[in-house]
Amino acid sequence: MTAGASRADTTSARPASEFKRGSKPLVAALLGVACGASPLPFNVLPLVMGPIHKEFGWDFASVSAGVTIFGLIASLLAPVFGGLADRFGVRPVALLSLFLFGLMFGSFYFLPGSLGGYFLFWAALGAIGIGSTPVTWSRAVSLWFNRNRGLALGIMLLGTSLAALVVPQIAQRAIAAGGWRMAFPVVALLPILVALPIGYLWFREPRADERPAGVGGADGKVAGITLAQAARGYRFWVLLGSILMIAFAYGGAHIHIAQIVGLHGFSAQVAASVLGVVAIGILTGRLLVGFLFDRFWAPGVAFPALLLPALACYLLMGTDTSLPLVMTGAFLLGFAAGAESDVIAFLAAKYFGMAHYGRIYGVLYMPFGIGSAISPIIYGIVRDRTGGYDPMLLVAMVLFAVGGAMLLALGRYNDRFAEPNSDADPELVRAS
Repeated sequence: MTAGASRADTTSARPASEFKRGSKPLVAALLGVACGASPLPFNVLPLVMGPIHKEFGWDFASVSAGVTIFGLIASLLAPVFGGLADRFGVRPVALLSLFLFGLMFGSFYFLPGSLGGYFLFWAALGAIGIGSTPVTWSRAVSLWFNRNRGLALGIMLLGTSLAALVVPQIAQRAIAAGGWRMAFPVVALLPILVALPIGYLWFREPRADERPAGVGGADGKVAGITLAQAARGYRFWVLLGSILMIAFAYGGAHIHIAQIVGLHGFSAQVAASVLGVVAIGILTGRLLVGFLFDRFWAPGVAFPALLLPALACYLLMGTDTSLPLVMTGAFLLGFAAGAESDVIAFLAAKYFGMAHYGRIYGVLYMPFGIGSAISPIIYGIVRDRTGGYDPMLLVAMVLFAVGGAMLLALGRYNDRFAEPNSDADPELVRAS
């Protein structure tokens, strides 16, 4: 056998080896994401928004403000939880946060009839739950995978697709059986009874000898630059700005999709089905975009993927669109969401390394969380003042296009990083 053939055989064996070694932590992370604070509130609130509005008389902007408060507090605490994961390991941070999130989300059954109390519940959920989001789970997955990191992160983030497929159906049945309050404790069983036991058994970071080539250095330490070093380079700010624009465009569209569908004349049951189509779009985006990220320059893949929701916004405008076109718009919207979440985790690791990944990802998650949090209330204000969503959907079309185009300025990946305690400027680090 020739040396070239031997190298080819070794290369072809590495992807299977990564998945063989990291399969159990990956499954645990997938379930953790599916049952965590990232998808559950966003898949339950669209279904209880109307009943809450009807029972308490609050306008849609006020009802939406709950998830805004949740997202803002969670986003501000993301770097803190990311730093804790870097320092103490991701396992205790993720599992404890997942447990507390489940308890708090279930307690929403007792939501009070005052806006102040309503907002307080959401604030507590944000403070507790951020550790159960990809801020933590993605660190471990990125340490188990290198050559197939994009696909592995895409599989992990399928948890949000799984939640979007399953949770609205569970919540809708709980609402039908016991009213809108019942949706919260029923859905809260998922993190406590499903994700937590599997996470306890299977979720952990790899030991130094289990890490794939390219994640650690010759000394066994994880390579990467600090947050301060990353912030001195333009790539960090380009990525941050792009994330903010796309999250602002998408967050409100997802939360209000049931209301958007209702304005087209369709029932609540059809609206729940449309949320399922969004989930299928997210699933497709996760896998396809993650697969392509491992084989091509990721910003070049992300840009056209993030143009798709601009078309989705156009299809969702008006009030007389046919159901097939509404479904198409929902699918494209979900596809872009799948691409965007991959962008944050994959590019954070590629451009800044893994040594301080948790803190850097946490800071990059802030615009994602803040944009997603503010967006629903803006969509709600537009709805309250105009009776529809068309002006906001038009703005979202522009934000998707500009945010996607910004990624093209990121340039080539860094293949070497400064030592964790070095003061080297990341812009001077050699790129390939």
